[in-house]
Amino acid sequence: MEIIIRRLTPGLREDYVRFFDLTPHDKGVEEHKCYCVCWCNDDYADKDFSTAEKRRRAAIEYVNNNNIQGYLAYVEDEVVGWCNANTKGDCLRCASWRMFMDYVPIDELERNIKVKSIFCFAIAPSARRQGVATRLLQRVMDDAIEEGFDAIEAYPYKESSHLSSDFGGHVEMYEKAGFSMVLETSEGYVMRKALK
Repeated sequence: MEIIIRRLTPGLREDYVRFFDLTPHDKGVEEHKCYCVCWCNDDYADKDFSTAEKRRRAAIEYVNNNNIQGYLAYVEDEVVGWCNANTKGDCLRCASWRMFMDYVPIDELERNIKVKSIFCFAIAPSARRQGVATRLLQRVMDDAIEEGFDAIEAYPYKESSHLSSDFGGHVEMYEKAGFSMVLETSEGYVMRKALK
């Protein structure tokens, strides 16, 4: 299976929303259709994400304005995976950060340390366990190095936490890619890899 990774651009917005139209975002959650609108660099205040259609419209707007950033994985011109990755400091206003990420330290932002954050993965059921997430992760790391980031962080969730989920990626995948555990809390983990 040949996997091609493309950075999300406004020209790929239809591919992006079609992927979420058709793909369950999390294990056991078939109908959620989040469109990843809560992991973006836009302030969510006064936004209505109450229905899938409203989230879809917001996603198109966000992709057009570069508020959602990340990568799409393609196999034969079909999107089979998504990874949401953005500059950590740009996402402190996003809805999901404010609701779920208060355990993640942000002190490096005051020291002008540039961190790329990986927020979620969504993989089509037919493409799971075939290396898609690993390829997406590698592309995020490669581009972060090229773009001068100092480090890259990921936030896999613990099975026992209120955020029990697989969309944050798995600890084992990050460890294989050279990430280290820097924090473990009851809510989740923070894993980091230095890039310089």
